[in-house]
Formats: sequence, structure tokens, C-alpha cells
Amino acid sequence: MADIGKYNTLTVLEKSDHGLYLDGGQHDKILMPTRYVMPEMTIGSGVECFVYNDSEDRLVATTETPLAKVGEFAYLEVISVHPTAGAFLDWGLSKDLLLPYREQGDVHYTEGDGAVVAVYVDDYTNRIVASTRLHNHLPPEKPPYEVGDAVQVLIYGDSPLGFKSIIDKRYRGLLYHEETSDVLEPGDQFTGYIKKVHNDGKIDLRRDPSGYGRVTGVSQVILKKLEAAGGKMPFNDKSSPEDIRATFDTSKKAFKQGLGKLYKERRIQFTEESIELVKE
Repeated sequence: MADIGKYNTLTVLEKSDHGLYLDGGQHDKILMPTRYVMPEMTIGSGVECFVYNDSEDRLVATTETPLAKVGEFAYLEVISVHPTAGAFLDWGLSKDLLLPYREQGDVHYTEGDGAVVAVYVDDYTNRIVASTRLHNHLPPEKPPYEVGDAVQVLIYGDSPLGFKSIIDKRYRGLLYHEETSDVLEPGDQFTGYIKKVHNDGKIDLRRDPSGYGRVTGVSQVILKKLEAAGGKMPFNDKSSPEDIRATFDTSKKAFKQGLGKLYKERRIQFTEESIELVKE
């Protein structure tokens, strides 16, 4: 059986002037248009493909890769707006993804906007659509993470406590303000780290890895940057968090810890306005 909005391995049943017909199980035959057909796709072979609705609401198969599949969250750009249907999003496929007005909450999006959305199959129309009501589409299972795991973070909002985040396109987390000095906006994406997984499934995040691993990693980055700059850079522990993040891609706290480690190892020295490699 073919899962709509997900990757499938489907068997080639027959060829036609329009492409290949694949075995969609209860969905009957599913067309893979000619432009996606490769020479190795022969009758009886299995084809890995993504199944979705075309512009006429027929199920079709493609070898294109969407930016998100059903059950995932993503930051997508609005490329057009229909006066009654809603906003259409670029999700990497030839047919754009509809974000209906009823799923836009209090914000009505216009062309060029970005939106963090959940991708799902509408129960009434059986079409793949998007929603900004993220809480309605969170997975029921407990997140499979341990403290310190590296994850991909997508910011979707702010709160008094911290930045609301999507983790690995699937789970929801919170990056507390105290964990970063950055000003983050919806759509910002970066590698973060699991700080804590609560019993109710809620996740706390770190901007940088914790403990020894973080210091070691940041120290290595500082050394490489210093070597590339000829052994001297206009930074110290009083440099602004913004400058540190832009140059070293880390927080000021982690940067200072990295400097401290290198100084104890006598690999750097400080001047009033810079850090320098110690010449051996």
C-alpha cells in the first residue's frame, strides 16, 4: 500500500505513453510521469518514490525530494496567494503546497513571507496540506533523545521563557533565553543539543554542546581561526556576543570557556585588544 505524502518503494506494473504505472495497493495504479522515469525502472522492479496529489488531485509518484513529508514540520516560502483558498508554499515539488486560510491562525500570509508549518493529509479532502497550528500535529510518542544529542533546530516563535523550536522536523522543544545571546527569528535553523527530556515529552535545548565536549570543540575552532588569521585576532573575553557568534558560531559563555582551556594549556596569550597564538 502506498502512503500519501511519504516515501514508498512501489513495484512497476506497466509502461505507458505517459510514464510508468506503479502498484499503489488500495490506491490502485499510480502514475510516475515520464520526466521522472530512469532506464533501470523496468516492469517488476521496485521504485523508491514520493507519492502526492497532482494539480488534478490524482495520486502521482515522483523522484523529487520535498522539503518536508507528511508528519514533519518545515519553514516554507509563500510563492502565491489565492483569494479564497489560501497561501501556496514552495515545498520543492512541481505542485505547490496549500496553506488554507483556516489553518493560518491569526496571521494571513502574503507572497514572499515564510511560514513554519506542519504537513499533513486532510481527512476530508484526502489532500496534502499545511497548517501553522503546530500543536495539532505533534507526534504522540515520546521523543527518542538522550541528553547531549545533537539535533537540527528550527525556530518558530518566542515566549517569555525562550524560543519555541521544532526538533528534527518532528518534535517540539524550547531554547531558553539564558542559553543563547542571539536574537532568533522564525525560520532560523541550526544545530542544537538536548539539555533535558521531561517525562511529559517536552524538550529543553542548548545552543552549544555541554561540558568537556563543548570546550574541546570550541577550543579547536578558536585555534583554527587563529591559525587562518596569522596567529592573532581582535577578540577577548569582553568581545560582544554578536561578534563572537558571527565569527566562531558559538555563545560567549562557551567562547570564554574555550579561551580558558587554551590559556591553561599555554597555547594562547592575551593582549589588551586581542588573542594570540603562543609561538613554540
